Amino acid sequence: MKDPFKLYVKSIMALYELFPTEEACIKHLEAINWHDKPVSPFDKTSRVYKLKSGKYRCKNTGKNFTVRTGTMFEKTKISLRKWFIAIWLVTNHKIGLSSYQLANDIEVTQKTAWYMLHKIRHAMRLANENILEEAVEIDETVVGGKNGNRH
Repeated sequence: MKDPFKLYVKSIMALYELFPTEEACIKHLEAINWHDKPVSPFDKTSRVYKLKSGKYRCKNTGKNFTVRTGTMFEKTKISLRKWFIAIWLVTNHKIGLSSYQLANDIEVTQKTAWYMLHKIRHAMRLANENILEEAVEIDETVVGGKNGNRH
């Protein structure tokens, strides 16, 4: 993978080829979050050691962590491959995606699919939180403005 920020996947098959294993997904997340050099989520200035189990340890705090720590993937048993596929499906469906459809597509329960959709939508909301700060025109309607101009 050349630049992790410039991934343009045009099909689900291309996504499967790009991320054939869980390890490929982990390496991609490490490239995005850490630029291939692990950084402790507990103390950014601390040295980091890799453990035999594949986890990392923050020298200053003594806490163990993985690339999932501090992300929406933290404390879930769902594989990163399924997360990546779910994110791709959510962002590429034109009219939205139900939890039932996602459950069928990635072979999880409907409750798990609902949980994943909730996490994905929350992350998208956080990413776009400060984009709309002024009046925005929507289908020939201006939302906002002075109260005296409203009828």
